[in-house]
Amino acid sequence: MFKQLDKKYDQGHAHLSIYPGVGGDDAKDWANMLLSMYTKYAQKRGWKVALIDDRAIDIRGEYAFGTLRNETGVHRLVRISPFDSKKLRHTSFALVEVLPELPELEARNMVIPPEDLKMELSRSSGPGGQNVNKRETAVRIVHLPTGIAAASQAERGQAQNREKALALLKAKLFTVMQQRQEKELKNLRTQVKPEWGQQIRSYVLHPYQQVKDHRTGAVSHQPDKVLNGELDKFIDAELN
Repeated sequence: MFKQLDKKYDQGHAHLSIYPGVGGDDAKDWANMLLSMYTKYAQKRGWKVALIDDRAIDIRGEYAFGTLRNETGVHRLVRISPFDSKKLRHTSFALVEVLPELPELEARNMVIPPEDLKMELSRSSGPGGQNVNKRETAVRIVHLPTGIAAASQAERGQAQNREKALALLKAKLFTVMQQRQEKELKNLRTQVKPEWGQQIRSYVLHPYQQVKDHRTGAVSHQPDKVLNGELDKFIDAELN
């Protein structure tokens, strides 16, 4: 075990979300590619993966959060766009967010004023039984002072999805407060956006083949294998 895996929550499960940046279909496709990459990585580790919302998964396994927490950040893709009829090269960005699963006691102790929350309901678009696309079971909760949001559509009922979304929202707020050493929710502001100049890792498919982490200098010239879940080189370099 890496000695760096000794921080609070490192030993527990993780929640991973991916947000496409500007770029339309290319950015959305890149976010989906990243979701597939992390799902395959987790499965290779023997961890359990559950889809929670569009481009959001729960990863349940020992040290899942500690292993993946440094993947948080902007990921950049350079390739010939499959959506461009002229076959031009495009650059896409997506933001990866990795959160810990808060212990029940800590989640219970974080009280958010009801007037600071906005709940949005919609019809679930994923697995969920006979109620899919018939009843508004999908739930998205927005923390109005910060704009931070969390959603769930994996559960069968609205109440269960609301509980899951609220737990994820608390984990997000808790994580941001820790990062900024804030003790008050009201002091939080919007986080980094997925755009140029913020990337932690670049995945270049054209005009050459390379994945490079800009923090550690780790490089792979086999991006197809990286996108197929072979992330150990990059994750180990960061943990070392």
